[in-house]
Amino acid sequence: MPPPTRNLYASHEQNMTIKHEVEALLTRLGVPVTAYTGGDLTTRTPITGEIIAHVPTINAADATQAIAQAHAAFLEWRTVPAPKRGELIRLLGEELRAELPTLGRLVTIETGKILSEGQGEVQEMIDICTFAVGLSRQLAGLTVPSERPRHRMMETWHPLGVVGIISAFNFPVAVWSWNAALALVCGNAVVWKPSEKTPLTALATQAIFDRAAEKFGNIPKGLATLLIGDATVGQQLVDSPLIPLVSATGSTAMGRAVAPRLAARFARAILELGGNNAAIVAPTADLDLTLRAIAFSAMGTAGQRCTTLRRLIVHDSIYDQLIPQLKKVYGSVVIGDPGEPNTLVGPLIDERSFNVMQKALAEARTAGATITGGDRVLTQENPEAFYVRPALVEVAAQTNPHPELIKLVKHETFAPILYVLKYSDFHDALRLHNDVPQGLSSSIFTMNLREAEQFLSATGSDCGIANVNIGTSGAEIGGAFGGEKETGGGRESGSDAWKQYMRRATNTINYGTDLPLAQGVSFDID
Repeated sequence: MPPPTRNLYASHEQNMTIKHEVEALLTRLGVPVTAYTGGDLTTRTPITGEIIAHVPTINAADATQAIAQAHAAFLEWRTVPAPKRGELIRLLGEELRAELPTLGRLVTIETGKILSEGQGEVQEMIDICTFAVGLSRQLAGLTVPSERPRHRMMETWHPLGVVGIISAFNFPVAVWSWNAALALVCGNAVVWKPSEKTPLTALATQAIFDRAAEKFGNIPKGLATLLIGDATVGQQLVDSPLIPLVSATGSTAMGRAVAPRLAARFARAILELGGNNAAIVAPTADLDLTLRAIAFSAMGTAGQRCTTLRRLIVHDSIYDQLIPQLKKVYGSVVIGDPGEPNTLVGPLIDERSFNVMQKALAEARTAGATITGGDRVLTQENPEAFYVRPALVEVAAQTNPHPELIKLVKHETFAPILYVLKYSDFHDALRLHNDVPQGLSSSIFTMNLREAEQFLSATGSDCGIANVNIGTSGAEIGGAFGGEKETGGGRESGSDAWKQYMRRATNTINYGTDLPLAQGVSFDID
């Protein structure tokens, strides 16, 4: 039996309604009509595939001018005391709280996320603002013991400069906030290049920030700037000598292009790139909890999260118990209009994503895998939208798998595809888990303390995020977010990620009358 589907925007009249709703949402948020009409960037909603806006873009000269203005704003903003800078972010958080339902709905329309995920993304923005406000009074360095008498040594932290932010479609506003809230509190200016697939949520976020800035008063012009344009705008952020740090979220291929250019001018990079996340299901796992965790991790956001669960490594003693239950869950999940409260899986972002998914499934089938799901649904109601059933791909002949299947499992396909593998020995499970180029998020489901602790140890998961008895998705802002290997090594959001947005100085003060040198060096002059 096919899984349930739900769709509100099936008729032409209703198609017009969603466009009008977008206009009403943008108007409420204070976005001028000229910002999303008459432009050269066509914006569609993945819910129906219809065109909802024509957004004007900038040219290279505009971008150059905006970056220069942001640098001038930084020179002024860095002199504002950090707690006062925190007040701006407090006001931003308040504005976001007031507009959570509105901005969350716009996220749903522009990305296809279900409504709770769209609103959850805005809640992340609010949470990071709260974190950053507290941080504004804690940007503290260390006092370091000096080996020289009557000397004091310490660390101080200073604003870095203009921070460039390049964000992806799947988290169109949260990624900006992770970076901007910390960067602004740390005394920097920010310049943001959003995904060309999600310019409307960026316009809305900028309008909300401008409202907070107006309440703050006397803010430097260009302190937080939005640049909507194609890849050449992103290249300007990467190449500009006025931008000492670029935070870029996207594919590993994008990271390979960005990182060398930043390194060539000795700029800093925060890279949040590919994820090929795995979960190990041990014999002692709580299977009810495990099923629920797998469902969200593998199917949430239609598999279009960087932390989406893409590989499931199941102990052979429980494989035949877990996988039939998992197939039942996959068969019962509601697919359709993400604005409906019962929907759990919305559309893929566009046709290209659908084609990439189908290509991966066709290659897996040819290589001998058994596939459940993966087909397109709601085609008659929404011929221009791309809804799919999430796919389970059971990897056959794991003792001697087809080379193409090994290649597929190690490659991240940004779609709801979950590769399922077996293991019998825990060390083999860890080997399978780590044997991919990416290293973002990971989890293990077990009640065995030794397995859990080893998974979290230096000989366990090699990812930046390692969880026990929860899924790979749904990180909180309090912890630093990011991963290793081809994930890029960057860290955003909580913990001490703020240090990346500042420069450190080591200071030594001599309050005596002598001049002793470190390491016992003697250099006396008459």
